[in-house]
Parts: sequence; structure tokens; C-alpha cells
Amino acid sequence: MRFHWGWIEPVMPVPYVPTLGPARWGDPLHGLLEAVVENAGTGRFLLHDKDRRWAATKTERVLADAIEHDQEQTLIPTYAERGRGVVKVHVYGAALSAAADLARKLAAVHGAARARVVWFLGPDQPDAYARGTRVQLKDFAMGPGAAPGVPVQEYKELPADAGFDVFADQMAEDGFAFLYDQMRAGAVGPVLTVLHDGRVASAIGPMETMTDASGAARLLPQYFGVLPFHRGRGYGRALWRAAMHWGHQHGAAYQLLQTEVGGASDRLCIAEGLSSLGFVNQADV
Repeated sequence: MRFHWGWIEPVMPVPYVPTLGPARWGDPLHGLLEAVVENAGTGRFLLHDKDRRWAATKTERVLADAIEHDQEQTLIPTYAERGRGVVKVHVYGAALSAAADLARKLAAVHGAARARVVWFLGPDQPDAYARGTRVQLKDFAMGPGAAPGVPVQEYKELPADAGFDVFADQMAEDGFAFLYDQMRAGAVGPVLTVLHDGRVASAIGPMETMTDASGAARLLPQYFGVLPFHRGRGYGRALWRAAMHWGHQHGAAYQLLQTEVGGASDRLCIAEGLSSLGFVNQADV
């Protein structure tokens, strides 16, 4: 599949590539779009795919034969194997109704349990219009930012009775049970923590970088959470700042995050001066 970049660029308000996620303006977006199509169905990860640290095979693919691409709009459907299957149609343009029809049709063809439409809004749009996540950019050319306000320790430095296992269990819905399994297997980078009365109250990690398609080092997204009864103490902000210092010290050029609009992480990133690249919206159809 060959994309006409002159058709897509005017209707791409957010630099986002199906199956890969957000990118930066200035990244080789045209080449990335073609690469994910060429890679579809192989089960292989592209070298710059952040998800390759978690699995041996790629479980989401572009449905290349069903792409619709013209001067007015581009619809790029994907199929993810998780759960009972999810079909997503990514809309570049204004064709939400056509995308919903295509998503339902492809879900039936592939036996997927869910059909979904993904569309994008630029950063100048009001938050009230968003139904999903905000893409946020931390540019380390501006430095790491303020220092943490409370002590931060790496997991490997914790005393044996610090209770990371209990923290991970209590924060399982935020992904920490899965992360703890990876930590015990020695499969991930450092995890930063804040203690309260000697017990883990919050954590962020793993701290890892990956070279992107343009050759720059990218600080990868982390699991990030504070126990509910310890929120409001500044622990999350301290961890965030410690993570940014780690990224800066380890040569990262930037970090991209997707934060739930209006959520705690979203408000923190805005307060810490990250730049909004726009919104990624999703709805089941």
C-alpha cells in the first residue's frame, strides 16, 4: 500500500500511527505508515515499536486490504487479538459514520467482539470535545525540570520489608502486578519508588529508552501510580520529576505520553509544562 502523504497530512491533526501510537511532528510519519502496512500479519515488531519489550510477537496488525484512502479521507483499520478481538478504524478526515460502518463490518468478518472508531483532534480544541487521551510531549532539550521534593529510591535499593509486593497487588488494575512479574524475572529496567513510613506508597517504571525511527532516544512510557490513601502528599509529582531526571541523565531526547483527559496524570503533565500534541478519541460502535 502506497500512501499519498499530500492527502493524509492535511487531515492528520495529531502525529499518530496505527499499531505504533503517537509520534512527533518531524518524525518520518509517511514511512512509518507504510512500514506498519508492510509489516501487517508477520507477527514481527518494527525495531522502534515500544511494545516489543512486552511480548515475542505483535498481536495487533493493520488490515491492509480494507484501507480506504483518497483525497478527502483515509481510513486505516486494525485488528488486535487481545480478549475476544478488537477492530479499530483510525479516521484521518471527517468520515466518522463511514468509519463506524467499516468497523462493524470488519468486526463481523474477523469475529471480533468489539468494533471501535479512533479519531483525532488538534491541541487547540477544547478539552470538552475530547473522548479519550491527550498526547503530551516532554522535550529534554529544555532540561529535566525541577528536582523531586521528597526522597526517591530504586526498587533494587529497597529494604526487604518495604512491601513492593503488597503495593503491586493493591495497584494491580494499574498494571503493577504484571510489572512486578517482569521485575522479578529481571526483564525490565529500573523502577523508582517513594516510601511512606518505610513502605512503598508510589512507583513509576520501568525506566527505559529506545531509539525511534529518526534515530533519537525516546524515554518510554511507564507504569505510574500512588496508593489512594497516600495521594495528595506530592509523591506522584516527586516520582514524575525523578523519572524526568533519569531520562535526561540517560540521553533521552524526549518522551511521549497519552494521559486520560482531566485525569490526575493529565493535570500533572500540564502543570509540569509538557506540550500537548492533540487528542486521540475512541468510541465503540
